[in-house]
Amino acid sequence: MLLLFAGEDRPKACTGRRLVARRLAEAVGPGRAPRPAPVLLDPRSNVPLSGRDAAVARRGGLLGVDCSWNRLDQRGGYPDLAPWLSQIPTRRRLPFLLAGNPQHYGRLGELNTAEAMAAGLYLLGEPERARKILSGFGGGEAFFDLNREPLQSYATAADADELLREERSYF
Repeated sequence: MLLLFAGEDRPKACTGRRLVARRLAEAVGPGRAPRPAPVLLDPRSNVPLSGRDAAVARRGGLLGVDCSWNRLDQRGGYPDLAPWLSQIPTRRRLPFLLAGNPQHYGRLGELNTAEAMAAGLYLLGEPERARKILSGFGGGEAFFDLNREPLQSYATAADADELLREERSYF
């Protein structure tokens, strides 16, 4: 798991930095994109992350950008990160899920970085690793409780089209 930091967080509250400190993720910088290329979690992608992306993720990893997605739309993006991110061909969004974290509990799509990365791992066929990611975080178990059925359905979807049908049935 790879994380790129936009640098706008409060370090003590940042779940991504806690993952790096716990050695569950690796911080990468906006220099040259990693090779082989990872799967980038991108909320602007039209294609949801699914098990079909597992082979690419096994080779290059799963990359999350630790930033405020609300600010991403307001500010027109992060121009200093754009050239680096444009080098990554495989971009996927997470399917709709509910936040389990105390700050955004029960809100659709308002996941923190740790929840997003755990969801990605779960969908890529690594549920044990996903649970390990959220162990020790407030709301970690709540995330899995709130999303039990959708996560299972999404993880077993044959392809992105089936996953989209499942997503519509839940949300």
